[in-house]
Amino acid sequence: MIMRRRLSLLSALLVSALVAAQTTYQPKFKGDPARSESEADALGYLRTFVRAQKLYKKKNNQFATSLLSLAHTGSFTRRMVDPDRGDYTVQFRSHKDKDTFEIRMVPKQLDSTHRSFFANQEGVIRADEEKEAGENSPVLKAD
Repeated sequence: MIMRRRLSLLSALLVSALVAAQTTYQPKFKGDPARSESEADALGYLRTFVRAQKLYKKKNNQFATSLLSLAHTGSFTRRMVDPDRGDYTVQFRSHKDKDTFEIRMVPKQLDSTHRSFFANQEGVIRADEEKEAGENSPVLKAD
């Protein structure tokens, strides 16, 4: 009897885990281009970063040259300076002499629900699911 209850409980837990794993991504807003929670987080980071860069430039007449210098600008927090963002890694590069920057959100596992993202001082987000995104990658659009 006890063994049956344990097996029933274990079966129920396994079914719940399978259902949760197969649950499709629920968009966060109308036109949300993310395909997974990980992508939504990466895109949120990217949007926050780009907004912070614009605010930083408005105040300092140039773009920030490091993630640390963006801390406390707009919604960009000190915790966001860490390039390890869960399923993604931030790659940031600035070109002080040209007053430009590039930022990439590179997934630790590249697939259809973990695309690579790119943005620069223009603020346009680009995506690629086959390789690291860059300035020639397609512009990110809602699926």
